[in-house]
Amino acid sequence: MSFDLEEVKASLIKSIPQLEDMLDALIQEASHYMNEHSREEWLDNANAIAYLGKGQDVVISYLEAVPQVIAKVDDEILDDIHETVMKLSSVMSGEVISLVLDSLPMVAEKTHDIDLTRQYLALIYQIGSKTPRGMRPMLSNMDDMMTKVTVSGLRRWAQWGAQAHARNFPAQIKYFGLESEDSKAVFQQQRKGSLFIDYHRPINFYLRAFWARDFFIRPAAADFEDFKPYFQNMALHLPDALNDLGDVKGGELYRAMAAHLASHLVYSKAAISMEQLTPQQMFFIEIIEDARVEYNAIKNFPGLRNLWMKVIRASQEQTDLDPKSNAYRLEQLAIKLMNKDFDLQDEQLMIVADKFYAEIEDNLDNEKWSWDLGILLHNVLNISTNKWVSLTELNKQRFGYRDDNRFVWASEEWAEMEAGSSGYQETVRKHVSVMEMINEIDSELVDVDHDEVWVLGSELMPYEDNGISYNEMEGIEPVSDPYHYHEWDYRVQLNRPNWVTLYERRAKKGDPELYNRILEANKGIAHRIKQIVDKLQAVGLQRIRRLEDGDELDLNACVEAITSIRMGQEPDPRITMKNVIRSREVSVVILLDLSESTNETIADTDRTILEVTQEAAILVSHAINGIGDQFAVHGFSSDGRHDLQYVRFKQFDDSFDSEVHARLAGMKGGLSTRMGGAMRHAGHYLQQQNSKQKLLLVITDGEPADIDEQDAQYLKQDAKKAVEELQSNGIHSYCLTIDQYADKYVHNIFGQNRYAIVDDVLKLPEKLPQLFANLTT
Repeated sequence: MSFDLEEVKASLIKSIPQLEDMLDALIQEASHYMNEHSREEWLDNANAIAYLGKGQDVVISYLEAVPQVIAKVDDEILDDIHETVMKLSSVMSGEVISLVLDSLPMVAEKTHDIDLTRQYLALIYQIGSKTPRGMRPMLSNMDDMMTKVTVSGLRRWAQWGAQAHARNFPAQIKYFGLESEDSKAVFQQQRKGSLFIDYHRPINFYLRAFWARDFFIRPAAADFEDFKPYFQNMALHLPDALNDLGDVKGGELYRAMAAHLASHLVYSKAAISMEQLTPQQMFFIEIIEDARVEYNAIKNFPGLRNLWMKVIRASQEQTDLDPKSNAYRLEQLAIKLMNKDFDLQDEQLMIVADKFYAEIEDNLDNEKWSWDLGILLHNVLNISTNKWVSLTELNKQRFGYRDDNRFVWASEEWAEMEAGSSGYQETVRKHVSVMEMINEIDSELVDVDHDEVWVLGSELMPYEDNGISYNEMEGIEPVSDPYHYHEWDYRVQLNRPNWVTLYERRAKKGDPELYNRILEANKGIAHRIKQIVDKLQAVGLQRIRRLEDGDELDLNACVEAITSIRMGQEPDPRITMKNVIRSREVSVVILLDLSESTNETIADTDRTILEVTQEAAILVSHAINGIGDQFAVHGFSSDGRHDLQYVRFKQFDDSFDSEVHARLAGMKGGLSTRMGGAMRHAGHYLQQQNSKQKLLLVITDGEPADIDEQDAQYLKQDAKKAVEELQSNGIHSYCLTIDQYADKYVHNIFGQNRYAIVDDVLKLPEKLPQLFANLTT
């Protein structure tokens, strides 16, 4: 339906007579900041708000506030403001809604960012729903509060008060009015030394003085501990607030962060491909790439070395690091790569430093050189250490100004950047046979500059292999392409996009005879499994009668039809029948928690939790295979959000043969339990199945936890969210846990009647097959 301006104006003036003298002026003012489509939507929304019956002040505040907000952020905020007003109308008065609208231009002025403005709107609705009595006193102080805290700080302060004074209404009013002592104390905790809004313009001038160009700079909510600056959507994203770092003031820290991020943009011409790289290898390449762009920047502006070194020294004073750790060694190397005169007391890493300074002048604009030198650094460090290098340990380096390096790697950003390499194309992975691989390797005409990476699905064995593949000889573990999954942050009620990186690892093989030994040792359980199989046999015949077009005559129906004809009646034409195959149509993924805790020995026995879990997985697999259902057996563990490790012991299409038996026998335990991402990945495989009934059966010995997350509730809430997401896709989740104290969390994650607790770990092999039968009947 076409938009009629005069009709809309007349409707608004009819609802709010006071607008007659001011509506044209408001529309004229809005035309400076809004296009025609946005103005039409703005006026339509105002008309809808007028029909709410919340008074004329709400409509006038909306018409006055929205253009001012759009002038500071973006016209996409229109829908968010309108939606918030409509939701608030059910929980608070028109007068308070007017105060909310009146506060928006000031918030937009302080943030200059649409995402932070949206966070403010979400906070307003959250507080309005939980503690509506606190809204008026909070809004009356909003101008003063937003000059002292960020939106994130305001949210933490408000949520603390809403929880602490949920049922004490007088205390609510005092708290949100900043009158009570606890309110002032909590608010003081949220104050930070330097706000982004105070340094936005100076940082722009600072970068422009270096490179004679403008950079888009945006604030980002830095309300979690490991936040780092980043480049996204063509903008540098810096923390919305910063505390001083020792002697380094917030303004200096902002300049150090911005200069480092800008150096990546100025001195990078192409993205680096992450094909065939492990997270550890990527980390080492990032160290060299950081050094390359900083070398360029310091070469042109020597004073930047002093600024960055000042931040590094302040970071080192804040945190101690074991001088024998790999993180400390790499930190010393990074300083050496910034300052050639630094005395690096590490012979192995000096190999990398010497090569860096010998070749850097010839590779100032060569990202591929960073790739090569980073791999050399990876190999040098792994040779000089006795154990596998954990990415979590390496990340402990103390550089308080560096970004998260997402810009370094191939991404959509590069396709949008005018300064980026227009010729860059993402490498294609092509799966080939053994002969294709050999012919390509042996060809004298092969071009080394490929647009494809060829992948062999199986291990490549040398001519005299002795059962050892090239990967095993080189100590290389094959991994998949990275899978990225979001993660639910209950603290802000939002998904963190692409937060978890999952890698599939090839299952190691053990003794396939373990399968037969377990069946032999559990003859009683095996007999009960046979009874389950007989009861739930997936294939059977069902006779369907009374069909017009069946496979054979139904004699009873034929007799009735002949009788009807002889009686002069119209016969029933449905005189045939057919036999159809009855199928259960069940698909199940058995997801095993393979964290370090599974290596613990069970009390009063010499068996580990992993051995019992392994035995249970083999027995239930034997049962499901006998029934004929589609099933897969997967396992997971994690070393932080950047390395969620996933193993497929049996996939749906695999035969349950000695190959699968060997993989099940080779399962190992280690690392931590990041459950939500693993469940989403298992759901990814279940969604590819055509079965009517899809089941994810999680077997674990403890609650979700990981080394990079200190909040005990965070990963539990994410796992709960994963269960809800899978349920919405038709996948039912069930948890079998051997943690005797699991009642505290497993009910919250999986829900009522969707979990079972096995008090005696040794009974797990007996319980699991029967549990599966009960779940799928």
